Formats: sequence, C-alpha cells, structure tokens
Amino acid sequence: MTEILEQAPAPDTKDPSPRVVEHPAWATLKSAVEEIRPWQSEDGSIDLAAEGAPSAAAAAAAVDRVVAAVEELSPLLPHDAAYHRALASDLRRWVADGFGIPDFLDSLLAFQPATNRVDGLQHLVVFAMYTQNGNPDRNLEAVVLRMVWPEWLADLEATRYDNPLFCGITFEDFTSGYDTNSAVLFPETIAVREAPERFSWGGIFCDREAARFRRVTEASVDLLGLELPEDIREMIGDQKRCEQAFVLWDMVHDRTHSHGDLPFDPFMIKQRQPFWMYGLEELRCDLTAFKEAVKLEADGFSQGRDVQYAVLFDRMFRFPVTGERVRNYDGLGGQLLFAYLHRHDVVRWTDNTLKIDWSRAAEVTNQLCAEIEKLYRDGIDRPKLVHWFAAYDLVARYLSPHPGSRWAKGPDALDLTLPPRKLVDDVLPDEFPLSMFYEALAKKLKHVIASTKGITAAETGRAAA
Repeated sequence: MTEILEQAPAPDTKDPSPRVVEHPAWATLKSAVEEIRPWQSEDGSIDLAAEGAPSAAAAAAAVDRVVAAVEELSPLLPHDAAYHRALASDLRRWVADGFGIPDFLDSLLAFQPATNRVDGLQHLVVFAMYTQNGNPDRNLEAVVLRMVWPEWLADLEATRYDNPLFCGITFEDFTSGYDTNSAVLFPETIAVREAPERFSWGGIFCDREAARFRRVTEASVDLLGLELPEDIREMIGDQKRCEQAFVLWDMVHDRTHSHGDLPFDPFMIKQRQPFWMYGLEELRCDLTAFKEAVKLEADGFSQGRDVQYAVLFDRMFRFPVTGERVRNYDGLGGQLLFAYLHRHDVVRWTDNTLKIDWSRAAEVTNQLCAEIEKLYRDGIDRPKLVHWFAAYDLVARYLSPHPGSRWAKGPDALDLTLPPRKLVDDVLPDEFPLSMFYEALAKKLKHVIASTKGITAAETGRAAA
C-alpha cells in the first residue's frame, strides 16, 4: 500500500510556554496513571480486596505521584491553575474515600477551555473517564493537548457559525485510553457524582481525524484507481491543511445538532430510536457542513473546498467499513451517501475503477442534504412511529434492507399495539447490509483501518500496510 507522503511537521504554536510533555514531571505523571489504570474496575473504583489488587498504601502512593506531578506542571499552565487545584482535591478525596467510584465533578466544573480559545494554548487534562470509540471503562487518563483556533476560524465562529462551546484540539501526548480510535474529549464521559445542568465545552482532536483520513483515503484512492484533481491530491498529502479542514467541518457539524427544522432533542440522548435515525442525524450534520463549505469556497475560503472532499472521502471510504456491523449508524450514513451519488451517476464503478464526476459532486450531494432536511421538516407534523417509517423509506430507496427484515415489510408486519421503543427490538443488528462493492472494499482496507488505531499527526509517515 502506498505510504502516506511526508512526515508531519512539528505543530505551529503561538504559545511561548515550554512544552509540558518535555518536562520530567509529565513522564512521572504518565507512568503513575498507567500504574493505576489496571487496578480500576469498569466504574473507575479500585477493589482493594480483589485478587491482585494493590494495598491501600500502594494505591495511595500512586495517586500521590499523580497529584505531585500535576502540581509541578501546573505553573507552566497558569490558565488551568483553578482546574489543577480542584483536580488535586478530587484525587485526594478519592483516596480518602477508599477508592470508590471516583468523582471529578468539582474539577470538571473548574475546567473551562472554551472560555480561552487561543491558538496553540496547552492544557494538561486528568480525569477518570471512558474514551468514546476507545476504552469503555472509566479509567484514569491523562492527556496533554493544544487548542486549534486560528484567526480565520475564530472570525467564522463569530460571524457565521456561532459555537461558543466548541474546542478544536490536537494531541501532544496521552495515556492508554487514547491509544485507541477515540478522537474526542467530551465532559459527559467523565466520572462525576451527578451530571452538571449543562456542559460548557466539547473537544475534537482534528489531528487524529486528519491523520486517519489521509491514511485511509490514500489507500482507497490506490485500490480504486481514482484519479484526483491536483489540488485534492495536494490536500491529502498535507497534514496541516487537512487539520484545518477537519476543525472547520467539526465546528459546523457540532452546531448543526441544534440548528434547522428538526424535532426536539436532536442528539436523541433520552430516546430509544432505530439506529438509522442516528445515522441520518449524523449525516445531516455532515452534509450541512458540506453545504456550508460550498458557500465558503464561493466566498474565497480555500478551506471550504477541502472540507467538501474531506466529507466525501471520509464518508464514502472510511465510515462504511469501520467498526462492527451492529447498529453501525455512521457506517450506514456513509453507505447512503455513496449509494445516492452512484444512483445519480456522480460516482461510477466501471472496469474495476472508481470515477467521480467532479463537476456535479457538490450539486448532487446538496440534493441529498435537501432530502434529509425535508424529512426532518415534515417530521415535525408526524407521530414518532410515522416519522421512523418515513426515514426508513428514505434510506431504503437507496440501500437494500436485509431480506429478513420485519421493518422492510411495513407496518402490517409489526405489532403496533406496542410502544415505539419496543418496536426497536424488531430492528435487525445490520438492517442495511453492505453492498458487494463495500464487502470487497472492507476486506482490502481492513489492515489499513486497523493501522489507524491511536494514530497522531507525527505518525502519518508510517506505511499504511
């Protein structure tokens, strides 16, 4: 498989302070956290009576090393001083309470990165948490990151895409929970005694997203024989340029969950719905970012064109063949985008070569966005179950349902005396299986996909196979 072009350069930064990861205390902190993690249960507690568990004194000594290292590093990060003080208190209380389920609410409330979005600003973050698409357990984790907030992005957020809670971030270093597929830092993943009334920030690691995109796209282009315009090929070869595209994509995507004609609770956190509803919501947000990127390109923002192709390639190449096929809603969204473009002759698989009609790609992609937006607008006037069937019909126009599906047979095949949430049990784990095209692509890309686990910008020079 083709090697992913150049080694990524060291990150640009406007932060003149020393790098936290170069201080000896960071190595001490990281080592202490890695010592503690295997002792923890799924909920983050340490059962001192379990076989192989440390003594209370040994566990306390390891936490003391974490606290001491944080206190040694904190002067490098005066903007995080209040958070680090609260963090030390939370860690000491965990020890004093006998290592039960950890509670980091006080330090979580003190950590407010969105109030100080300065490009290149460092943060040292330590919490007991799970890492989304990574480690499902609430283990102790430590990560050093930098803010990504260039002036052009700040201007767009202030004038066009208000999103005061969004934080674009990059990795400096991390503990084992982030040596995974996780590319987010979200407050709702952190162990707390009670959820705050509202969350005040959310971070997405654009460097990991960009590095993963570059590796999978380069491999896919090779496998499929796709001819790329020169500017798109240059983009895929440029880590920094891809990071800029992803931070813009993420900012617009994130705000779209609460914008537009849509039913209540667009995140659907408090609802149990069929997984295609989640897939359509994520795709709606991505296609809204695509639509806005077309406008930005017309207004002279070079990042707008890059976002369009980041959305197209990540959605068509990586999403459908990543992860298990059980309720894989992001995979479903990628399948739908490819099928829609294929049905409208924007993409063609001919002579074992993929061809894209670049002149029509933006227009037809925006048509799919409009179809999903109409589904949402009409859904405001529909009962929930009717809306679910309408969404199913939209997906099924372009993707073939599993032949054993009860939902595909329509309402008469379901027990409509049950509440809607019970009918979700009749949804198959893989309601819309992969096409023959994607089955073949998945086999050819599986090693490339696996190689992106834990990837960072500094690793994009590694061979993809």
